[in-house]
Amino acid sequence: MSGLGLQRDLQEAAALERRRQRELQRQSRIFNARVRTIGVDKDALDAQVKDRKIQEAAEKARNEELANEMKQNDKIMCILEERQKNDIRNINKSITEFQKNFQKPETRREFDLSDPQALKKDRPARLSDSDSRCTVSGLQKFMGEDLNYDQRMKFQKEQMRVWLLQQQRDWKNALADQKFADDLYDKNRIELDQKTMEQQRKEEENRRAVCVATKDFNRTQAAELAEKKKLEKHQKMKDDMDEISSLLQGNLLSENPEQAVSSFGRHRVITDRWKGMNQDQLMAIRYSQQQQVLEKLRVKEEEHRRDAEWDRQSTQAARAQLVLERHQQRQERERRQALDNVNAKLSQEQKARNIYLKEEAYSNFPTGQYYAQFNTTSR
Repeated sequence: MSGLGLQRDLQEAAALERRRQRELQRQSRIFNARVRTIGVDKDALDAQVKDRKIQEAAEKARNEELANEMKQNDKIMCILEERQKNDIRNINKSITEFQKNFQKPETRREFDLSDPQALKKDRPARLSDSDSRCTVSGLQKFMGEDLNYDQRMKFQKEQMRVWLLQQQRDWKNALADQKFADDLYDKNRIELDQKTMEQQRKEEENRRAVCVATKDFNRTQAAELAEKKKLEKHQKMKDDMDEISSLLQGNLLSENPEQAVSSFGRHRVITDRWKGMNQDQLMAIRYSQQQQVLEKLRVKEEEHRRDAEWDRQSTQAARAQLVLERHQQRQERERRQALDNVNAKLSQEQKARNIYLKEEAYSNFPTGQYYAQFNTTSR
């Protein structure tokens, strides 16, 4: 418990120290007249707005490029999906036609087992010695004793030959159909590839045409802008030369002192034509400047003294705050220590009371009842 209290005290002390440092930094920013700025920095805000517009333009161009690329990918994906659907449709169609033409139910060897017309085709109980229903258990026909043995063997050989020829024809037809399906698939795939390449070529030509038109337009605009700047520069040079000639020939640069005399008296001058002062006027101005310099030094000294006094007061206030915080921390630790002592004392009293109650319960328990319970438990 004391370990947890010490850790909590350290955390609270660290939090107080952080708040005190932030308060000192805030006071140094607010109450220092030399670094305090009133209002906003318009140039910085304009620069931020300009950077933001540039970023938005770049982001817009990037998004448009990604959108165009996604459109192109979607077109190619649609073409590929359509090609796959056509291929699957053709394969399924070929399989269905093959099953319909060459895998009929009547041609199966086990068709007689599931023939729906079996009852109609059934024969009487006995027709001849070659009846297949004359089994061994009936003792009606034995092996090699049938009357049409030669005809039966000849028929079986002929049937086997027909079956083999039919299988060969079926195999050749299947191979021909497979080849035709493969040729048709390759032809369709080549046509789709050619269409895709033609579309890509057209898109590339359109893109090149747009780029060429854009370059021509930009080149024309640049030429017009250069011509306009050239004319403006020529006109400006002409205006500057005219102004220089006018100034050189006028009274302003000729420094004629009589042009500054006012029509209201010699003691008054025209400010836009006045060319200078006499020695007394210059001395009076220098004396005034010296007085201004001394006044500025006095103001700076006063400001320095005021800042030093403010720093001293801030330091004293910070020290007083730190002393107060340490005093509060010390009181908190003393309070926690006293609380821990009280809790320990109550815990010891509770343990002693529990021990006393257990001993009293054991001393008051009847001996006969204890033996009776023990015998019951043993049985």
